[in-house]
Amino acid sequence: MVWNLHRRRGLLAFFLTAVILAGAACGSLHLVKRYLYPRGYCNHVEKYCAEYGIDENLVYAVIHTESGFDSDAVSHMGACGLMQLMPETFEWLGTKLGAGSDENIFDPETNIRYGIYFLSLLHAEFGDERLAVAAYHAGMGRVNQWLSDELLSPDGRTLENIPFSDTEYYVKKVERAKRVYENLY
Repeated sequence: MVWNLHRRRGLLAFFLTAVILAGAACGSLHLVKRYLYPRGYCNHVEKYCAEYGIDENLVYAVIHTESGFDSDAVSHMGACGLMQLMPETFEWLGTKLGAGSDENIFDPETNIRYGIYFLSLLHAEFGDERLAVAAYHAGMGRVNQWLSDELLSPDGRTLENIPFSDTEYYVKKVERAKRVYENLY
């Protein structure tokens, strides 16, 4: 099994190197970047971004960062699907959306709908995309705690620095991916 994993990684590295070299040989890395930053599930993303008022590039950046567009992804913490929703959050969102208990967290459309809806709730709560992304990663309660701490947030509405390094890294990674999506598409 370990050998197969190493073999897969080796083949993936070889394939990506070949794609990059082919792109460079053609004088354009644009196609390579589009391959590395796809806009998968665009019908669902477009539909629910329009419905809930969320920037499509942000959603693509979150999916890219969270699951790499793997609809069957499960994190070490138990987050599931394309947008890596925790099962408890998924159930809570289902009650807010009036969905049935038979909803599947791994179904791409359902996972995207719930994830975008969650981002819209976070954006409405914090009024700021960066804080919404931080709350998507660390939770609303943590972000509210940070905002209530005068050392972290003198005005109670903004954060100069995010005190959890993994959340700070996550936010920067999503912001970087969002910029790539904005430039590519």
